[in-house]
Amino acid sequence: MNKRYLDSSFSILQWFIFLLANAVALPVIIGGIFHLSIDEISGLMQRTFFIVGISSFIQGWLGHKYPIADGPAGSWVSVFVILGDIAIQQGQSTKEVLQLLEGGFIIAGLLLLILGATGLVHKVLFLFTPLVTGTFLLILALQLSGVFLKGMIGLQGEAVNPDYTVGAISFFVFLLVIILSVKGKGWIKSYAVLIGISLGWLIYALLGKGSHAFPQSSSIVKLPELFAWGAPKFNAGIIMTAVLFTFLLVSNSIAAISATRQVAPKSEKDEKRELNRGVLTGGITHFLTSAFSTVGLVPLPVSAGFIQLTGQRKIRMFLVASLLLSGMALIPSVVNFLSLLPGPVASAALFSTFVQMIGIAFQSILREELNQRRLTILGITLLISIGIMFLPESAFEGLPSVLQYVCSNGLLVGTIIVIFLEQLWKEPRTN
Repeated sequence: MNKRYLDSSFSILQWFIFLLANAVALPVIIGGIFHLSIDEISGLMQRTFFIVGISSFIQGWLGHKYPIADGPAGSWVSVFVILGDIAIQQGQSTKEVLQLLEGGFIIAGLLLLILGATGLVHKVLFLFTPLVTGTFLLILALQLSGVFLKGMIGLQGEAVNPDYTVGAISFFVFLLVIILSVKGKGWIKSYAVLIGISLGWLIYALLGKGSHAFPQSSSIVKLPELFAWGAPKFNAGIIMTAVLFTFLLVSNSIAAISATRQVAPKSEKDEKRELNRGVLTGGITHFLTSAFSTVGLVPLPVSAGFIQLTGQRKIRMFLVASLLLSGMALIPSVVNFLSLLPGPVASAALFSTFVQMIGIAFQSILREELNQRRLTILGITLLISIGIMFLPESAFEGLPSVLQYVCSNGLLVGTIIVIFLEQLWKEPRTN
């Protein structure tokens, strides 16, 4: 009985750390881009923790019902970065940009709600072949790898020079998690991520790298602020962007559920209903994202890599961890303590799960024979989408703002290309 209780406690703790690690870095990054104050970053962090927990719980309980962590969408983060840069270059108010993003979340949430409630999402399912899903996962992993690698060497916020000591700690954590997950036995293998983060955080603190000036709060409990960036605003550019990104969010949900189904299989008789509920719930969480002024949330495909890495497949432990994160977000002193989790250590632990995600991407691609047609489609898509990631931001300055959001996002461009080529270039019929 004690061993069972201990195993459950560690499982909940590991899911909690995973949810936290996916949420902790991006508020700091967004705060740096939009020049938010320490108080504003702390508030954003609290709201992000709260919504990540609530959204993950609702999805696991009423939505797709898989242990898939919801977290800030890398695609939405890229829009934050681009809009922030444009606003600063043109002397616009960054606060107004944040209000436009709140409006974009509402538009995307409304479209997701309609697609999920009406079942129309199944009308577009034929577009998401194994090649499309696998390519999406592969590009997503490659695009976010740059974000996490920068985090691992200390290039977060306004930092312009790498910290090699921090980089050494991060790569130690990365390699430790990989080694424990491959060579470890029993509970060591199951809790590789937790062990890696704990040791990394300890080394970080011992070397004096963990000093953060987060504000102290006199209140014991503090509710998250509603519309902290102000009332949502709308314009033609953000509406067009939200419509296009809804398409990307659907493909993200399909990829996350498909990847998780490979490592945590369930009965497939309710597969359509699971997707409908997942997309519908995604619409609800986008409304919550707007109301609580955070980055747009999506089911994270990297959760499949975490499950495969740790063997944590039980939905009950995941649901408890999600509620625990939301509850902790209401206690300012706990939020301030959790904020001390070093971004580089969190980035390193998450980076290790992307190894598994790339493997899942190739498994999806290889579900069908890689003939000349599919190899050509894959090659064209990867060359263009990854090439976009290496272009300087100035390459798109001459385009209208709505096209800047789209054309500078390698993941969105790559997803459109692979779907377009899959449908346009059909397999020759055999007699």
